[in-house]
Amino acid sequence: MASTVDELEEIGARPIPEFEGVHDVWPRGKRLAAVREAAAAYKQRFKAQGQIRAVKSVDIAAAPYPTTFAFHGAALAPTTPFVSIINRMVVVQYDDFEGRMRTLAFEPTVPEGSAEAPFYAQLVKRMDSLPGGQRIAEALYLHYYNEPEDVLPQLGLEPDDLDYLTFDHLHVQDVRMILGSSETIPGEQNPRQPLFPRAKLLVHRRETATFESPHPMQWAWYVDGGMSGVDPGRVVEFDGDVELGVGISLIWTPGHTDGNHSLCINTPDGVWISSENGVALDNWQPQQSRIPGIRSYARHYNREIVPNANTLEDSLDQYDSMVKEKTLADPCRRDPNWLQVLPSSELASRIHMWPVRPTFAHGWIEYGTITKPSTQG
Repeated sequence: MASTVDELEEIGARPIPEFEGVHDVWPRGKRLAAVREAAAAYKQRFKAQGQIRAVKSVDIAAAPYPTTFAFHGAALAPTTPFVSIINRMVVVQYDDFEGRMRTLAFEPTVPEGSAEAPFYAQLVKRMDSLPGGQRIAEALYLHYYNEPEDVLPQLGLEPDDLDYLTFDHLHVQDVRMILGSSETIPGEQNPRQPLFPRAKLLVHRRETATFESPHPMQWAWYVDGGMSGVDPGRVVEFDGDVELGVGISLIWTPGHTDGNHSLCINTPDGVWISSENGVALDNWQPQQSRIPGIRSYARHYNREIVPNANTLEDSLDQYDSMVKEKTLADPCRRDPNWLQVLPSSELASRIHMWPVRPTFAHGWIEYGTITKPSTQG
């Protein structure tokens, strides 16, 4: 199902030439320099093209996450084995390169599907085996804010108004629950119907390949059969980095997974980047972190990032990708010491998770006004 240039043109998108070949540079130290240089060059052209029309994030759910994964074991917090991370669905409206207004949803996660991933399924079973375990988990880590299908009506949109949806990667995603399936999910009575009837999934080709045949080191995070019966016509695969339209790109950021990609948007406050390469700005800017252990870890190993490391498919690639993100992101308007990097699943700031609380958190993003396509000229 790999995409071609024609398929990208059909959705008003195109490849990004600045990044061509940079991930093949050898040795690895030179590759990092090449990635950084290419990101700086692309950022200049990207910003000159213009801005998106509007963007708004809406909280979906909070879930427990091992602290050792969140900061690659760097956080010194023996009394805080788990933290809570909040998934947010981000709705973006933009003009493609043919001048058509498009609406995209980033991270429209269905919590019910995420619970099927082996890691969370086993965690739930373990919690259920403990006295009051489920009640404790719900009180400390779990919280449900919105279902993805409820987000669009809150913004004045209908399910048919969504053109595209994408995830930075497919960990804990059951695509059947979003795109629908011709097959019945085990334990259900009928095949799932799509939440968004017209929307197509934009996904990196390497990510769907991993989904179809995960390695044992990847197994715990992918929902078995999570794409079974999904209409191939609803999926648009791409390679490398692509720009979808004015002020919006999907930047290939491999490492956390082979097909990981980051949402990159240009707004009135400059460029924002979103992915799950980190769960807090402390991951991208550890030198400024107040979480015990993070700053000393970065200093000891002479590293400018600390990765989110539930999987280490390629830690060197993930390092380069996070530098790529840092280079593209602009300083935050609220505090220029911090970059406009919005984790797609962001570390919650809760008293019981002390001292593992974000040093600085964006929490949300909103620019312009989301409007129905029919009202646009």
